[in-house]
Amino acid sequence: MLVNKEMPFDTKQLANVRVNLPSVVRSVDLLTSALIKRVTDAEFLEYTLQALKLTDLTTLAGDDTESNVARLCFRAAYPFSDVSAYSKLEEKPHTAAVCVYPNRVADAHRALKSLGLIGTIQIASVATGFPSGSYPLETRLNEIRFAVEQGATEIDIVIDRSLVLTGKWTQLYDEIVSMRKACGDKVHLKTILGIGECGTMVNVYKASMVAMMAGSDFIKTSTGKEAVNATLPVGLVMIRAIQKFYRLTGKKIGLKPAGGVRTVRDAIAWMIMIRETLGEEWLKPELFRFGASGLLDDIEKQFYAVSKRLGR
Repeated sequence: MLVNKEMPFDTKQLANVRVNLPSVVRSVDLLTSALIKRVTDAEFLEYTLQALKLTDLTTLAGDDTESNVARLCFRAAYPFSDVSAYSKLEEKPHTAAVCVYPNRVADAHRALKSLGLIGTIQIASVATGFPSGSYPLETRLNEIRFAVEQGATEIDIVIDRSLVLTGKWTQLYDEIVSMRKACGDKVHLKTILGIGECGTMVNVYKASMVAMMAGSDFIKTSTGKEAVNATLPVGLVMIRAIQKFYRLTGKKIGLKPAGGVRTVRDAIAWMIMIRETLGEEWLKPELFRFGASGLLDDIEKQFYAVSKRLGR
């Protein structure tokens, strides 16, 4: 498993950042709208199955229980209720990961172990005072350590957005470096920016750069709890940061849109934008994920409908 390492904090990467929002919106439209209209049924079915394999199937509810998590893990492994339709697939697809609160990581580990899928489906856990991030640093670091001890293979941290809003970039960098170290060398670190609470697109770009410099393996749009979550324009701004970081370091950093990706059509727009900017090589679970709880429902619905139209 590839793990990004922190690099020295470079203030030059935060200087003279400009984001022309109307231009960003136009670019998104050019990148996605026309291509989506040309997607055939056969291509739509391929995208549907690809979206499934890129999904972090998520439950972050206050009433989560061990049985809820076990059902989540079973559905992550066997996503289609129509067994006959699923059995016709040459490759038996499953989600990339399940994502739960730290207290439910052990439940997920037990469920996936019983299915023989430890290491095949990753166990992601939100941490560091999700969703606000407004807790003492040591408390947040202990939460990471606890989740890792319980069996998490990926940690989705949430940053303290007040550091972004007040321009305390060095402190943000130092905190994420500490979180990177708390994860250890074998656990992927996904950094949630909470873009709906970052204030401006310039702040989103700068927060993306700081997170990557501090050792994040992924940058993630949202907790799903903000008023504004994953949108294509903000995704493109984060992609531009990923491209710049790749040119500077040669490191490929992943992207995870979360919150608001509810339909296969939503997912296709994101996959097309990734393909047209970062390239086909990014469209794999190691570098791109959807954080979603409801997307799988539409994936299953579209899989049946399109398969029927194609006579499969």
